[in-house]
Amino acid sequence: MEHISEILYKNSEKIHTTEMGIERIKHNLDLDTKDVIERCKKKILDKRSSIIKKGKNWYISIEDIMIAVNAYST
Repeated sequence: MEHISEILYKNSEKIHTTEMGIERIKHNLDLDTKDVIERCKKKILDKRSSIIKKGKNWYISIEDIMIAVNAYST
């Protein structure tokens, strides 16, 4: 059986959000980058990240950041 993080890694290209989601992420993480999705993917795919699946979401924590990804988006 695949480890849950492997499922997320294999489907990382499907991760997306809306324009409003991008603005919310920029605000919450105090980012000035244009490519918020790629920045989040880098954090998600970082081997130091801790990944759990709880209900409908994946929760990825790294450094002082917690990223929630809807499991149906992957």
